[in-house]
Amino acid sequence: MKANPIPFLAPPPEFSDLEHARAVVIPFGYEGGVSYGRGAAGAPRAVLEASQQVEFYDDELDAEPFRVGIATLPEPAIPAAPEEMVALLHDVVEPLLAQGRFPIVVGGDHSITSGYVRALASHYDPFGVIQLDAHADLRPAYDGSPLSHASVMARIREITPHTLQIGIRSMDREEARLVHEARLPFCTMRHWRQGRFDLKAALAALPENIFITLDVDVFDLSVIASTGTPEPGGLGWYEALELLRTVFETKTVVGCDVVELAHRPHDANSPFAVAKLVYKLIGYKFARQLHALG
Repeated sequence: MKANPIPFLAPPPEFSDLEHARAVVIPFGYEGGVSYGRGAAGAPRAVLEASQQVEFYDDELDAEPFRVGIATLPEPAIPAAPEEMVALLHDVVEPLLAQGRFPIVVGGDHSITSGYVRALASHYDPFGVIQLDAHADLRPAYDGSPLSHASVMARIREITPHTLQIGIRSMDREEARLVHEARLPFCTMRHWRQGRFDLKAALAALPENIFITLDVDVFDLSVIASTGTPEPGGLGWYEALELLRTVFETKTVVGCDVVELAHRPHDANSPFAVAKLVYKLIGYKFARQLHALG
């Protein structure tokens, strides 16, 4: 497969070769599932371009995560039909999982996550999904579509019952009723800030293998402003990194996606923050190997 002409981070060629890379970045700019602001289609390219301004060295890890190898796939031609889109992403991710790679999908709206999770089900049983998000995304369907971005966790829960939702601060009455009646593992942003959520206990209740789906609207607008469905009062940068590092140190994270960035030409800060976030995810995943590399 040809390499992306805009490689994530732009490391030296020997560290971006698909044959040897441990991590693989997959740009996937589908936005057919959005319900408010647009711009998700252009987000992956904006993130790839911004990533080339990110420093190789990570001061938190005292390492250069790119040394595990980071390949970047070219963005595929994405069909407009939601089911075909989900099937395509499944087919892109599945062979990478079979090869033992760490795929990170950069979206695109949140509806794309169903394709990745379907691929995971072929390789891990059981596995859990941790959603970091401002929205519950538990509607059976939205605007007539069961593959709306507002329904992605409903679709994921049809594949695995092992979910944990953190940072939520927007949902409708029916979603709230479902959370209560089904006793879903669920942490609103208000409860997080009040210290009323035991993250370690919640992680202990999940299977060992974990997928993280990270909707950038989980962040406060001061961190990432350009997203299709913004909500005030989200996670700060270091607050989110501490949460993520705890997950990586506690569980085996087998994949990630980062979704719902909206590309806006006037905002260079948001895609840069997402690029740095993706690099942090790679660093956390391979922290032990990086220390062994010296």
